Amino acid sequence: MARVYSAPRHSRFETAVYRLVRVNPDSEQKWGTYALGVLGFSFVGVVFLYVLQRIQPLLPFDFDRGPIAPAMAFNSAISFVTNTNWQSYVPETVMGHAVQMAGLTVQNFVSAAVGLAVAVALVRGFVRHQTDRLGNFWVDLVRGTVRILLPVAALFAVVLIALGVTMSLKSGVTVDGQLVAQAPTAGQEAIKELGTNGGGIFNANSAHPFENPSYWSNLVEVFLLLLIPVCLTRTFGTLVGDRKQGYVLLGVMGTLWAGMLAVIWWAESAGARPLEGKELRFGVSESALFANATTGTSTGAVNAMHDSFTGLGGGGALLNMLFGEMTPGGVGTGLYSILVMAIIAVFLAGLMVGRTPEYLGKKLGRREMTAAAVSILAMPTVLLIGAGIAALLPGTAAALNNSGPHGLSEILYAYASASNNNGSAFAGITATSDWFQSSLAVCMALGRFIPIIAVLALAGSLAAQKKTPVTAGTLPTTGPLFATLLGGSVVLVAALTFVPALALGPIAEALL
Repeated sequence: MARVYSAPRHSRFETAVYRLVRVNPDSEQKWGTYALGVLGFSFVGVVFLYVLQRIQPLLPFDFDRGPIAPAMAFNSAISFVTNTNWQSYVPETVMGHAVQMAGLTVQNFVSAAVGLAVAVALVRGFVRHQTDRLGNFWVDLVRGTVRILLPVAALFAVVLIALGVTMSLKSGVTVDGQLVAQAPTAGQEAIKELGTNGGGIFNANSAHPFENPSYWSNLVEVFLLLLIPVCLTRTFGTLVGDRKQGYVLLGVMGTLWAGMLAVIWWAESAGARPLEGKELRFGVSESALFANATTGTSTGAVNAMHDSFTGLGGGGALLNMLFGEMTPGGVGTGLYSILVMAIIAVFLAGLMVGRTPEYLGKKLGRREMTAAAVSILAMPTVLLIGAGIAALLPGTAAALNNSGPHGLSEILYAYASASNNNGSAFAGITATSDWFQSSLAVCMALGRFIPIIAVLALAGSLAAQKKTPVTAGTLPTTGPLFATLLGGSVVLVAALTFVPALALGPIAEALL
C-alpha cells in the first residue's frame, strides 16, 4: 500500500479513467481542494444511489419489488456513501440485484477508497515540509480502488465461493413450497468485509448461511475485517521512514482490541443464556470474536444478534464504537483517527512538562490542536445530541422492544453506530420511522465528513511546516511510554465523554 500511494507512474487503465473524467493526475492539490473533491464525489454518490433506488422498477433484476420509499432511499444512500451501511430494511425483499450490484457494491469499493485517501493525505502532512500540497484526491481514489480493493476482493470472492457462499442472479429457489431468496452474494460479501462496510445482501447478514456458511468462512471474514486497518499501521511506518512508529500504533490498537474481546467473550460465556441470539454454527467464541472485530472496525456486519448479548457483552460492543473506531478502526478511518489521538496524547505530554509538543518532527500549535479537537469531538457531539433527542420523543418508546436500561442501550447503540459509521444495530429498535431514517442519516453524514474536513485541515497545516530537529527534550514516540500514554488517552477521552450515558444503559443492565 505504501508503494501504491507513492508510485510516480500511472497504469494505462488509470490514465484512461483520468482522461474520461478530465483530471490531470500529475497536478497536486491544497487541503481545501482535496476536501472539496471528497465532498463533491460523495455528494454525487448520494444523488446517484438515491435515484437508482427510486427508479428500481425500470432496472433489470428488480423482481417486481417496486421503488424504495423516499425516506428509506435517502437513509440508505447516505449510509453506503459514508461507509456506514446501516440498513433499516430487509434487503432480499426490498432491493433487486441491479441496485445491490450497481449501487451498494460500487459504494462499498469507493467509500472505502475515500477513507484510504484521507488517511494517506494525513500521512503526507507529516512527511512533507514547507508545502501546501497533499497529493491528488482523484489519483488516490482510483489507485485505492483499482490497485488494492478490487484485486483483493476479487480473490477472496472466489475463496468465499469455494467455502460455500452463494453467487446467483436468481431471485430465489422454491424448496418445499417456500421461496428461499438468492443473490449475487460472494461479490458483495468480500468487499463488505474487506472495505469495513458491513451491509448484508440478506437481512440476517453474516449469520445467514448463504453469506457465512461455516466455521472457516467465518474466520476468513474476520480476517478480511482486520486486514487493511491492521496493515495500514505498517504502511504508515514505511511512509514516514520509521516502522517503529507504526508498530506503536498497532500495539495500542491490538491491546485495546484484545481487552475488549476478553470482556465480550467472558460476559457471553458467563451469561444465563449464552446461546441466546447466537448462530449455533459459531457459538459463543466465534460470535464474540466477530462482534469484537466488527465493532472495533467500522464494519457493522454481524454473525449474531447484539441485542441479545448480556448487558456487559453488548456494552463492550458499544464501547468499541465509542472509542472512536480506532481499535483498529475502519479502512483509512482507523489510521487517521488514531493519529489524531496520538497528537492529543503528545499535546497532553507537552502540557505536563511545559514544552511545545512535537510529533514526527512537526510542532503542534493552536491550528493543529483545533483541528484535532474538532475531529475527536464531532462524533460524541453528534451521537449524544441525536440520542438525547430520540430518547425524549414520545414515539421512541413504541419503537423499542425493551424498556429500562436495555431500551436506552438500544437508542445509544443506534446513534453510536450511525455517528461512528459502523452500521451494526441492536435489532430491538425499529428504525423505520421518518424521524429515525432522517436523523440517523444526518448523524452518518456529520460523523463522516466533519472529521474528514478537520483531518485534511490538520494535514495541510502540518505539511506547511518545516521539519523540527529531534533534541534531548523531544518526547520519544516509539517506546512503551508513549504507547501507554496513547492507549490511556483513548480510554480517558471515551470515559470522560460517555460514562454517564453508559452508566444509565449497559452498566446499569449488567448490575441488574
